[in-house]
Amino acid sequence: MANASQKIQNPKGTRDFYPVEMAARRHVESAWRSASIDCGFDEIDGPTFEHLELYTIKSGEGIVNELFSFTRAGGESTYALRPEFTPTLARMVAAKGAQLPMPIKWFCMPSMFRAERPQRGRLREFQQWNVDLIGVDGAAADVEVISVAVLALERLGLKPTDVQVRISHRVAMGSLLRRLGVSDEGVGPAFELLDRRDKLPAEEFAKRAAGLGLSPEATDRFDRVARTKLPVSSSVADLTAAVEAQDSDIEALASLRERLTSVGLAEWCSWDLGIVRGLAYYTGTVFEIHEATGAERAVAGGGRYDSLVELFGGPKMPACGFGMGDVVLSLVLADRGLLKAEELLPRPDAFLLSNGSEIAERTLPEVLGSLRRAGVHARQSYKQTRNIGKLLSDAAKVRARFAVILDDKLNDGLVTLKDLAGGTQSDIRLDDLCGLLRQAR
Repeated sequence: MANASQKIQNPKGTRDFYPVEMAARRHVESAWRSASIDCGFDEIDGPTFEHLELYTIKSGEGIVNELFSFTRAGGESTYALRPEFTPTLARMVAAKGAQLPMPIKWFCMPSMFRAERPQRGRLREFQQWNVDLIGVDGAAADVEVISVAVLALERLGLKPTDVQVRISHRVAMGSLLRRLGVSDEGVGPAFELLDRRDKLPAEEFAKRAAGLGLSPEATDRFDRVARTKLPVSSSVADLTAAVEAQDSDIEALASLRERLTSVGLAEWCSWDLGIVRGLAYYTGTVFEIHEATGAERAVAGGGRYDSLVELFGGPKMPACGFGMGDVVLSLVLADRGLLKAEELLPRPDAFLLSNGSEIAERTLPEVLGSLRRAGVHARQSYKQTRNIGKLLSDAAKVRARFAVILDDKLNDGLVTLKDLAGGTQSDIRLDDLCGLLRQAR
């Protein structure tokens, strides 16, 4: 047995959420939830753990090493803590299929778990916002999903100069790669190489590109395509010229550009043809949201996955969505002074103080209870002192809007209401206290 005085740390790669940290987390989640609901998405959730095979169906056996998996004592089935939500979503849709009203617009904000080495921006347990739109094809659905993500980021105080949605299209990139000379069998490995382009030295990238069977000239073009970044506001002709493509190669991007511009998102978005997303189930538009300087990992990633529901035994349905973790997002917000957690803690409407008189001591719990039942955030001190100066200091520490001082004036039905920000105070009727506090919010 462990020594009674032994200190046990939280598991590596996890976080303890004290009130300040929890306030910051709820602030982020509030923006996620409000953006989702305002865009017409309904909240769902699923099990914290699933059958292990749910994840291997989509990602193969290789993913097992990245998961926290377990077998129940005496049982035979192997389970895994969820590393992502998309397989659960696909299972849920496949289970009810045509019974669900179309289109399906769902979001969730569950905890996720990854058995990997913790590092900046990547933990073993994290919160993730998932938004999915199923049953709608074409650019309209893709842009709808991107719009939700941008709306939440905007509500958190971020601007297009802080983060960019970097967009590409797997079909368009496949067409371009084939035109460069990549075989049909080589498109998959080429996508894998594109997905790793920023992690490889230029010489290593060129070596691996040549290994795809490309000529030196085609390898050079492949490298230029992989690193092409242009604002969405650029014309289609500019994009075509930049990657030496034909209009038919990037037809899907032209449709996206038109839709993004029409909904006012062009300044938030840029083309980055090197983004293909590593997961093979993506079938069309793909995107990642990055901090503008490139100092952090991607804030979010997603795209279109039209075959995934079918893979889990459901009908073929067009689908697109994204996941946004709270870890990198919180780093980006904190770096820009947009996550001052102390200021996000719930702020009391009133802090009740007693001068210690018999009537004040008797009345305080009654007033406290009536204010709370009326929906007023009211607190009191638990100190033994009845020194009003010290009690006012306690009220200021929790950033209360008003102090309510109870003393012998209660014999006349009065209390003192002190505005802690402005410093003014006045005697008011106790019967008017609740109304004044609610009106001052």
